[in-house]
Amino acid sequence: MDLRGNRVTWIGHGTWLWETSEGRRILVDAWLKDNPSAPPELHSPWPLDAVLITHAHFDHIDNAVETIKQTGAQAVGIFEIGAWLESQGCANVIQMNIGGTVQVAGCKVTMVQAVHSCGLLEGEHMVEGGDPAGFVIEFPDGLVVYHAGDTDVFGDMQLIGEIYSPDVAVLPIGDHFTMGPKQAAHAVRLLGVKQILCGHFGTFPVLTGTPEQLRALVESDILVPDLTPGITLP
Repeated sequence: MDLRGNRVTWIGHGTWLWETSEGRRILVDAWLKDNPSAPPELHSPWPLDAVLITHAHFDHIDNAVETIKQTGAQAVGIFEIGAWLESQGCANVIQMNIGGTVQVAGCKVTMVQAVHSCGLLEGEHMVEGGDPAGFVIEFPDGLVVYHAGDTDVFGDMQLIGEIYSPDVAVLPIGDHFTMGPKQAAHAVRLLGVKQILCGHFGTFPVLTGTPEQLRALVESDILVPDLTPGITLP
């Protein structure tokens, strides 16, 4: 996989750690010590320069507050999630919304739409979590990565492909709570991307999609590697 000198570690489920060619570290979603698929040595993957939150479900945000506080990382989320993080005592929070672009950890980060839900469970009560989102990360050396977050395929993925020309797409494939391999194959076509990282599968029995199933549905020149939590690429 050609990452142009950058590195990525699948911590497990929907949590990913990027290390740029300049040595900056970006965590996408923060389900760490409570994540049953995360190796223990990655429960605290410090240091961090930025934490990007796609949406407010527990399997993406449960360890965000402690992670942001312990590392001092810049936190990025949609307006409502940012407000909630600040209410929990987090500093260095960037509140943004769909279509906006910010500079963090030496990268340009653009928030894009996702088709999912986003309620935030606070104790026994569901509170406003804004809308779900994905992120397009433009690295200093030109690598462009599209993190879809939790989503089904949607037609405007074609626009994401046309506007940002991602080199890599990080897609959920588990089915049940997100798209499965059949829908993800259509996402690959709409995005026009040749390198795919699969997540949000295998954590629980209900998440049945696999990279092998996706590989069988896309063109042979599209790279869909098998991954296990804790693996680092390239």
